[in-house]
Order: sequence, then structure tokens, then C-alpha cells
Amino acid sequence: MKDKKSDAEWKEILSPDVYHVTRECGTERAFTGKYDKFYDDGKYYCSNCSNHLFDSNAKFDSGTGWPSFFTTATENNVTLHKEPGTLLTPDRIEVKCANCGAHLGHVFNDGPDPTGLRYCMNSISLDFKPTDR
Repeated sequence: MKDKKSDAEWKEILSPDVYHVTRECGTERAFTGKYDKFYDDGKYYCSNCSNHLFDSNAKFDSGTGWPSFFTTATENNVTLHKEPGTLLTPDRIEVKCANCGAHLGHVFNDGPDPTGLRYCMNSISLDFKPTDR
């Protein structure tokens, strides 16, 4: 992780909602995020540090209420962390920004070809920049 800030520093620069989701592993409510039904051409970056995370050509409509991608922009831009389940919930794989450690969402094995993966992200953890035309 390259961008190491203290909790106090993150609280100073992030809005309370962004801080809660990305630094405290919160989750935005389904179907409320700005990128759920958003399909413009461009790139998605970490809302905390601007690390390039996903490209629009890997985005698909998963019907889950969160923006979903079948692959990341590069091999090393995210890290994966196993979250143990409970009696009522299965284990999950958390996705974090490799640059700053921001919580982005989770990855599941129920996505489309060619990867079969569904990177289910919180819109609030992403910033979108359109492709220059």
C-alpha cells in the first residue's frame, strides 16, 4: 500500500459517507449509487486516491443494485481479502484499493464470461472519468 494516511487525515479529506464506506467497510444501499445504471465510456478510479480500478468495457448490469465489473483494469490495482462468514452468511472476498486500502466492495464467482467474476462495487468508492473523444 503506497498511500498511507491516518484515520484523522482520511476524515479531513473525505465526506462522512465516503469515509464510512471506504474506511469503515460500510455498504451503500442497493440501487442508490450513482453508477448502478450508468454505462458511459470511460474509466473508474478510487474515490480516495484516484488509483485506476476498472474500465467501462468490463462493466455489466448484474441486477444487484451495485455497479459490477467482470475484471479489473490491471492485475495489481486491487487486493482481495477473505472475510469469514457467520452462521447465516457465507464467507466473502473483500476488494480493496491496492494503493490506499479503501474498501471498494466484494468479488463473487457468479459473473459473466470471460472471467466468471462479479466485482460488486460501491458507487461511492468510485470516481468516473469519461473517455476523451
